[in-house]
Amino acid sequence: MKRIFATLIAFIIALPAWAEIEIQEVTSPGGITAWLVEDHSIPFTVIELRFRGGTSLDDPDKRGAVYLMAGLIEEGAGDMDSRTYARELESLAASFRYNATDDQVSVSAQFLTENRDEVVDLLRVTLHEPRFDQDAVDRVRAQVLSGLRSDQTDPNDIAGRNFARMAYGDHPYGSEGKGTIDSVTTLTRDDIVTAYENVFAKDRMYVGAVGDITAEELGVLLDKLLADLPASGKPIPGRAQVTIPGGVSVVEFDTPQSVALFGHEGIDRDDPDFFAAFVLNHILGGGGFESRLMHEVREKRGLTYGVSTYLVPKDLASVYLGSVSSANDRIAEAVKVIRDEWARAADEGVTQTELDDAKTYLTGAYPLRFDGNSQIASIMVGMQMEDLPIDYIATRNDQVNAVTLEDVNRVASELLDPEGLHFTIVGKPEDLDG
Repeated sequence: MKRIFATLIAFIIALPAWAEIEIQEVTSPGGITAWLVEDHSIPFTVIELRFRGGTSLDDPDKRGAVYLMAGLIEEGAGDMDSRTYARELESLAASFRYNATDDQVSVSAQFLTENRDEVVDLLRVTLHEPRFDQDAVDRVRAQVLSGLRSDQTDPNDIAGRNFARMAYGDHPYGSEGKGTIDSVTTLTRDDIVTAYENVFAKDRMYVGAVGDITAEELGVLLDKLLADLPASGKPIPGRAQVTIPGGVSVVEFDTPQSVALFGHEGIDRDDPDFFAAFVLNHILGGGGFESRLMHEVREKRGLTYGVSTYLVPKDLASVYLGSVSSANDRIAEAVKVIRDEWARAADEGVTQTELDDAKTYLTGAYPLRFDGNSQIASIMVGMQMEDLPIDYIATRNDQVNAVTLEDVNRVASELLDPEGLHFTIVGKPEDLDG
C-alpha cells in the first residue's frame, strides 16, 4: 500500500487545466464551511486546515509555545503513544503535516479513498486528544533548541530577527515565533496545552479539500472531524505599528561576505493598488534575472550572485522587503545602487515595455502553481483567509492585465521611499555611509 501511495504522490499533477478548476462552497450539516475541488480521476484526497493566529498568539514570556505545540501534536494522541501513533499513520499510507507561522497554524492531510474513514478517525483524535507526553515534549524541544542555536550563527536569520525587532517593536511580529533559547527552555507541558487551546477553535478555521470526495461526503467528514472544536480561541492581537527608520544598521559578524535585509512599510493585500504594486515589484526586484536590481547590481557591476525584493502583506502589518549579499568591501556599493534604483523607480516610474514583459511573465507563470492537489488545496485556503472571491483563480490574470502604466507609476511614486529604506547588514561591511 505504501508503494501505491508513493506512486500516486509522484504522478499527481492534478486536475484539468488550471482555468477549468471549479471550486464549490460546501456547508456541512453542522454549519462548517469549506471549499472543494472534486477530482475523481485518482482515488486520493487532500484536506487543508488552517487556523488564523499562529505564533502571534504566544504571550510575550511564552514565545515558541505555538511553534513547539505544532511540532508535538502528532507525537501521540488518545491511547496511542508516539511510536504507536506513527505505526498507525504508516499503516494507513497517509500523510499528516503541521506547521506554524506568524499568522497561522496549518494541518495538511493526504490519504487514499479506501482509507478515508480510518484516516479521518486518526486525524480527529490528533486534533481533539493530543497527548503532549513529557518525553515527547523534551525530545521535540531539544530539536527546536538545536535549530535555534544554529540560527544564532546564520547571517540571514540574524538579519531577519534584527529587522523584525526594529520594524514591529513589542508586537509579536517583532520577536521570533520559534522562541528564544531561554523561552523555549522554560516552556512547560501546561504551556503547550494552553497554546493548543488558544489555536484550535472554529472562529479562526479555514478548510479546503481537493480530490476524490463529493460535497456530501465532505460535509459528513467536516462534522466528524471538526464540529466538536471549541467555538473560539484566544483573541488575535491588534495590528502592528510598522516603524522602520531610513538608514543602515550593522550587526558585527565575522564573515567575508555581508548579508543585507532591506525594506520599508508595504501595502496590504486588500488595498485596491495591490496588483499595481505586485507588478511593480516584479519589475524592480521580484523578477529574477529580468529585474532592474539584478541587472544593475549583478550583471552590470558583479556585486552579488543575487538580489531580490518581495511584498510581505501579513495579517497584521505589511512591509516591502529585499535581500542581497556581497563581499564586505563591496556591500556599500550594493546598498548605494539599490537605493539609487529605488529612487529612480519612484521618480521616473517604469516603461511600457517593462510593464508588458512583467504582465506576460506573471500571467504565464500563474498556471504553474496548480501542479498538484496539495498546491490547489493550499491556494484555496489562502484565498479564503485573504477574503478573495471564489472565482479568483479564473479572474486573477485579468486583474494583472488590467494594471496600466499610469497605475504602476503612480503606485511607484507613493509606495517606494528611498529615504525611508532601511538596510540591516550582518557582517563586517566597509565604507558604509549610514
